[in-house]
Amino acid sequence: WDRCQILSIKGINTTVGQEQQAGMQEKQVLEDLETPLARREAETLFQEQPETGNQYLEDTLLRSYLKTHLPAKVLEEVHQDLERFGNRLLTKIQPLSWECELNPPVFQQYDAWGRRVDQIHTCSAWKRMKEISAQEGLIAEAYERRYSNWSRLYQAVKLYLFSSSSGGFSCPLAMTDGAAKVIESSGIPGSLKNVFDRLTSRDPKKFWTSGQWMTERRGGSDVANGTETVARKQPDGTYRLYGFKWFTSAADSDVTLTLARIADAEGQCTQGSRGLSLFFLKVRDEEGKLNSIQVQRLKDKLGTRQMATAELWLQGARAELISAEGRGVAAISNMLNITRIHNVIGAVASMRRMISLSRDYARKRVAFGKLLKDHPLHMQTIARMEVQVRGAFLLLMEIVRLLGLAETNLASEQDQLLLRLLVPVAKLYTGKQASAVAVEAMESFGGQGYMEDTGLPVILRDTLVLSIWEGTTNILSLDVLRSLAKSQGQVMAAFLSTVQKKLELAAGTEELSPAVQRTREAIGSLRQFMAAAGSEWALTMELAARDFSYSLARIYTGRAKTGVTEPWDGLGALLMEHAARPDASSTDVCAALRWCNQELCPVAEESGRGSYGGGAALQDSALVFGNS
Repeated sequence: WDRCQILSIKGINTTVGQEQQAGMQEKQVLEDLETPLARREAETLFQEQPETGNQYLEDTLLRSYLKTHLPAKVLEEVHQDLERFGNRLLTKIQPLSWECELNPPVFQQYDAWGRRVDQIHTCSAWKRMKEISAQEGLIAEAYERRYSNWSRLYQAVKLYLFSSSSGGFSCPLAMTDGAAKVIESSGIPGSLKNVFDRLTSRDPKKFWTSGQWMTERRGGSDVANGTETVARKQPDGTYRLYGFKWFTSAADSDVTLTLARIADAEGQCTQGSRGLSLFFLKVRDEEGKLNSIQVQRLKDKLGTRQMATAELWLQGARAELISAEGRGVAAISNMLNITRIHNVIGAVASMRRMISLSRDYARKRVAFGKLLKDHPLHMQTIARMEVQVRGAFLLLMEIVRLLGLAETNLASEQDQLLLRLLVPVAKLYTGKQASAVAVEAMESFGGQGYMEDTGLPVILRDTLVLSIWEGTTNILSLDVLRSLAKSQGQVMAAFLSTVQKKLELAAGTEELSPAVQRTREAIGSLRQFMAAAGSEWALTMELAARDFSYSLARIYTGRAKTGVTEPWDGLGALLMEHAARPDASSTDVCAALRWCNQELCPVAEESGRGSYGGGAALQDSALVFGNS
């Protein structure tokens, strides 16, 4: 009876001809009974780990985009290198990424004998990431311009593949690229020629990374009023910097750019943005000693823990003025453009990584008697995220394509106006949506998504900073308005003209006609909103800045509401353009159609509800402070 009970519990069939098999199974059952209950239960909960293969080969959207846009000869060379790089990421670089997470930087303020040393110790994997970045030309590719205007796009693709496996090293690369861009834009003066060569080197022994020390105690995005650092001119023409830098990412970098106010003979400094100048300095001297810099502490951050972010005292740090006096803010505009684009790269890469893992898990995980991929609601959830990342990816490719044209003097005036508008739009849009996708994707793993040793919480934590770095959503929304005002409407005209051209291309594809019509209606609503702003234009546009910027993103690349809890699932002009290709897949068309019945112009919808204007501003204040 005991034997029959055991076999019954295990679901073993004991019909004639299967007794030998039953005997073996019975033996296994008896062994199981000798195992402690807790251990048996743990074993029955075993789940297969989600994995990805060669990121380049698995990314069909990326490969179809490159096939469509790159010249044949360029595509042939690029394809071979990206396939090789994808294999290197899988086999060599991803393990280093996890090592960086497990071994964050450590700050040593004093040595064993009480001498102040201010050493930031990083792990060997972090140092290896720097070597790999040089070898792969992750900065060099954009400045060598082997492929003319396509070089910047090619660099962005490599960074996109590298980002989610970089162990946080994408951040110093962003600032390094930005510094190189500032120096190149200034004509590469002789004193900075060696610096530029090192920032763009493929030789790991020569390659330098750069910091970007802008944030001070009163600062944040308001550098004009928050910068207190003072620069004092020396007899040899150099400067000594005195001040406190509150937030310096990648504090282990070799060099940095920073803002400071030049003191006159009486020690007085001009306040506001007109008093800011841009300086270059080396972090350490030839002997490896800090350049009159003291490290106060490392920041204890929610994410990006792999990277050393520090508070620094500048106590006479020797520096070189590299902008015209008082033109520091203008000089860093090129750097901000580059670092914001890197922010977009990181956002799109993190979304792609999470969705790829979710998709693989859906193929392996069994729940309620079938694989997750066979549960329609689960697949709908992943599909909505997929639509989002497709739109974000195409927006990224659009801005780096425009940047490549601008850097090779091939951009039209309309291209340049469009680039000025789309960079802040893309940064604010993708930064916000990456967080939403990361949270949703984490949920697709159930409780395992919350476990630190899966690595999934690392992706979420590191993603959350992307809506803060390089300007928050509101700051970037106001920058969008500045671009409209400064160009006297030319930026908006370029936007509408470009969208119209893409719609005309898509209109030739019958399957896309509903999408084309919806986008045209959204453009009409956008025009009506801007015309109706009237006498309260300034206040209306400030209150509407975020919704207005989101409307531009949704119309141009694709983002539309599907509900309060899921702020995505929509594609616009770029996805329709991609779906209108002769060799477009059904997936391309499906993705482009997903947005058809969604709200593409939220600013018009909110305006109709009375969300803007003086009355709305008073109501907002009452709601916020009513209970205080």
